[in-house]
Amino acid sequence: MKKRQISLICLSLLYLIAGINHFVNAEFYMKIMPHYFPIPLELVYISGICEIILGILMQFKKTRKVAAWLIIAMLVAFLPVHIQMVIDTYASFGILFWVAILRLPLQYVLIRWAYLLSKK
Repeated sequence: MKKRQISLICLSLLYLIAGINHFVNAEFYMKIMPHYFPIPLELVYISGICEIILGILMQFKKTRKVAAWLIIAMLVAFLPVHIQMVIDTYASFGILFWVAILRLPLQYVLIRWAYLLSKK
């Protein structure tokens, strides 16, 4: 199996598992949802559905490019959540703060990963 195929499977599994986790651990996502977002629980579920669908669509050549670009758009849309998480955990300066800090550059890695898989 080629590195690209392994990378593709890993990315797809990441989004499938993350999407399912939105339903299994919705309370966690509710806690990190910015207070100014309307319908937070519905947004948690919608984002979970999107992650599941995009993870599946990455497996098909015909939908891979569109799915990768939609993943990139989704990750950019999620940036306010990650920034708000940093702001909300700053005062505690505990483990959640450092997790929030590390998630910001991770977004770039995930965006780059999707971008590279969008190419033929």
